[in-house]
Amino acid sequence: MTSTYGELRAQLAALTTEAFRPELADIDRLPTAEIARIMNGEDATVPAAVAAQLPRIAAAIDATAERMARGGRLVYAGAGTAGRLGVLDASECPPTFNTDPSQVVGLIAGGPAAIATSVEGAEDSKELAAGDLDGLGLTALDTVVGVSASGRTPYAVGAVEHARARGALTIGLACNAGSALAAAAEHGIEVVVGPELLTGSTRLKSGTAQKLVLNMISTITMIRLGKTYGNLMVDVRASNEKLRARSRRIVSLATGAGEKDIESALAAADGEVKTAILMLLADVDAATATRRLERADGHLRTALTRPGGC
Repeated sequence: MTSTYGELRAQLAALTTEAFRPELADIDRLPTAEIARIMNGEDATVPAAVAAQLPRIAAAIDATAERMARGGRLVYAGAGTAGRLGVLDASECPPTFNTDPSQVVGLIAGGPAAIATSVEGAEDSKELAAGDLDGLGLTALDTVVGVSASGRTPYAVGAVEHARARGALTIGLACNAGSALAAAAEHGIEVVVGPELLTGSTRLKSGTAQKLVLNMISTITMIRLGKTYGNLMVDVRASNEKLRARSRRIVSLATGAGEKDIESALAAADGEVKTAILMLLADVDAATATRRLERADGHLRTALTRPGGC
C-alpha cells in the first residue's frame, strides 16, 4: 500500500495542476480583499488558456455535430468536480435547446449520489466507466467526452478508451499537458491553466476552464444542429413562466410582430417558438411551417430561404 501511495504521490507531483506555489504560502494572513484580488487575477488567466486550444475545440465540435445530426448522443464522463460539470451542462440542454434528456447525458463516477456527496473509490475504476457506458447502449454515432483536470483519472480515461473501442467519437478534456486522457481520445484538448491558488484544488481555475469548454461544446454543437436562429434560442422549451415570457420575446425579436399576432402564432404552433417564427415570417399556417421545418431538418434559416426544404 505504501508503495502504491508513493507512486501516486510521484504522479501528482509531476502535474502542473498540483504544483505548490511558495509565494502564496502566507495567503491566509492576507486581508480578505487582497485574497479576492489575487483570486480574481488567477481566474482572469483562464480564457487565454482556453483560447490556445480553440482549433482543437472547434474540430471536436464539428465532429460531434456531424454525428449528432445522424442521431448520435453527446455523453460527458468524469469524476468529482469534472463529473458534476458534465452533469450540469447536460441537464441544461433540454430547457435551452428542447433536446430529449437522452441526447446529452452526464455520467459521474459513483452515479447520481456523487453529484452531492463523494463516493469513495468510484473515480479509480475504469471498469465502472465501461459499465456506465454500456448501460446507455453506446453506439458508434455517439460522442463521449472524458473530463478530468489531472488527465489521469481512471474513470474518465476508461470511459474514453471503452468508447473508442466501440467506435464512438472520443474527446479528452484535461488541464495538464501530455495527459493520458488526451492521448487516449481522438480529439485531445489540454487547457493548461497552471497551479491552483490552493494547491491541488482543481475546482478553481481547472473547473472554470472545463466549464468554458463544455459551454462551447454543447452550445456550438446545438448552433450547428439548427437549434438557434442567429443568437436566439428558438428551440427553447417553455416549461415555466419565465421561459414562456422568453418565448414570446424571442418571437418578437425574430419577427417584429405585435403581441396579438405572436400569441395567435404560438397558440397555433402549440407553443413551438421555431414554428411560430416561420409562420409569421413566411406567412404560412402551422401545418405548412411544421412540414417545411421537417424538410429542413429543423433549421429555421433553411426553411425560410428554401421553402421546399433542403
